[in-house]
Amino acid sequence: MLFLLIAFAGFLDASYLAAKYFLGSPVICNLLKGCEIVTSSKYSVMFGIPIALMGSLYYLALLILTVVFFDTGRSVFLKAAAYGTVFGFIASLYFVYLQFFVIKALCLYCLLSAVSSTVLLVLGGLVIYRSKQNPLSQ
Repeated sequence: MLFLLIAFAGFLDASYLAAKYFLGSPVICNLLKGCEIVTSSKYSVMFGIPIALMGSLYYLALLILTVVFFDTGRSVFLKAAAYGTVFGFIASLYFVYLQFFVIKALCLYCLLSAVSSTVLLVLGGLVIYRSKQNPLSQ
């Protein structure tokens, strides 16, 4: 259930940034003074697609896989979500690196997404570990 809640929080965060991008309005951040710099940088778009939208789709995929797991009881869906967290974590590491060392500005929403990805990786690791302890589970 915690996996589902964190994925939902990540989805809301990334979707907010994606909506701001498509609406053309700047992301204002009161705690860190770099949100608008990060979200309007050349690194905020890849192949013409906003990174925030890719993040939204990533979290949505995790949400769908987790809901299907709860609906069917088949652990293969939860395992797929767990393995998927590796990609989100690697992407988060790259984007945090960009913020600290390339753009030299920090976006609170982006950092929250990185925290979500990290927590999901840990939870995903627990799912994978438990599935190896009980290999007969579906």
